[in-house]
Amino acid sequence: MTTKFEKSETLEKLICVESKPVTSCSKPKNEQDKKKNTNVIQLVLWIVDSGCSKHMTGNLKILRNFIEKLMGTVRFGNDHFVKITRYGDYVQGNLTICHVYYVQGLGHNLFSVGPFCDGDLEVAFLTNTCYVRNLEGEDLLTGSRDSNLYTISISEIAASYPICLMSKATSTKSWLWHRRLSHLNFGTINHLIKQDLVDGLSKFKYDKDHLCPVGEQGKSKKSILKPKLIPSLHSKLKLIHLDLCGPIRVESINGKRYILVIVDDDSYYTWVHYLHTKDEAPEMIIKFITQIQ
Repeated sequence: MTTKFEKSETLEKLICVESKPVTSCSKPKNEQDKKKNTNVIQLVLWIVDSGCSKHMTGNLKILRNFIEKLMGTVRFGNDHFVKITRYGDYVQGNLTICHVYYVQGLGHNLFSVGPFCDGDLEVAFLTNTCYVRNLEGEDLLTGSRDSNLYTISISEIAASYPICLMSKATSTKSWLWHRRLSHLNFGTINHLIKQDLVDGLSKFKYDKDHLCPVGEQGKSKKSILKPKLIPSLHSKLKLIHLDLCGPIRVESINGKRYILVIVDDDSYYTWVHYLHTKDEAPEMIIKFITQIQ
């Protein structure tokens, strides 16, 4: 992963916003009016960079929920390499951008185009503007062109409703949540994230890069056993089938309520014996076998 850039001034600015309708940013008459009428809002500039492989920043203070983990190295324009030791979420007001790498010494905040596209978002560049748009056609972020660079300014009032710009989850994390949710399909998992229906579920796009062995077994069917074209036994009375039926509500003339049926497998010849009780069946079977021998 390689990212090049030139040195520049810090891209964080402070602007004055009056609580009343603003016509110009004028100086208050006294310190009391200044404290009463002026709010300070922090603007953070991000450069939209199609050559950057991940979202990156050199300002650790703007990240939340960061995780300390070695994620590789970044090469600067002077061929100096710096390790990426942690990453986190960039949260500003209602806006959340996940999986932002912290690179110590980086003078720019960089938005990578690739993770936006992996999260089913559209990134477009026009003559004087750029935007990040979802599949419904809503503009989530809008930037401007300045000195041949496209930048997006984000403040605490960036969005009037919650927005989460998701990056793609790793294969290991995707399958971990797939198993945690009882092998729930990935389309439903992504729907849960977009609708914010589950607390604690990491806000990434979850993809299936291979088939689930457990799912394959659960959807598999027993193979059909075709009947044999050639019978295994060719001799009469080598195999017989027996079935005991009863008790029958209507008794025979002799008071018998059970029927023992014996069928020869080869000739399908059938014998029928009537019994008073089912306890007579073993004796009748022994008698029949003795008779046919």
